[in-house]
Amino acid sequence: MQAAQSASTPLPANLRLSRKGGPYVGSLMYVMGVGSLMYAMFVTRSNIAHVVGFVSRFMHNLGQPHRNAMKHIFRYLVRTQDYDITFTSDQSSSLVVYTDSDYGHCIDNRKSMSG
Repeated sequence: MQAAQSASTPLPANLRLSRKGGPYVGSLMYVMGVGSLMYAMFVTRSNIAHVVGFVSRFMHNLGQPHRNAMKHIFRYLVRTQDYDITFTSDQSSSLVVYTDSDYGHCIDNRKSMSG
């Protein structure tokens, strides 16, 4: 993995995956890869929780775009392996929150992830 190309975001911008999949790609490697990402998400990398949940929805019918999305997350982990979260007692800190309001992002059922 050290020789892999790095990625600056967990998933490419405007990535749209469908349940229809495409040409069948071996699902065993996909399931093992998503399982590894879930382990990393629970143990050390909570910042990838959303994208791991997103790619794990397509385990039953997947194609090459799904596999490429999973590989992109691994490339992101390679690039950000030295990042960490530091908490300080500084009172001037503020919390910035973003949400997904794109109700048309899911091309299968047009539902938003944020509710």
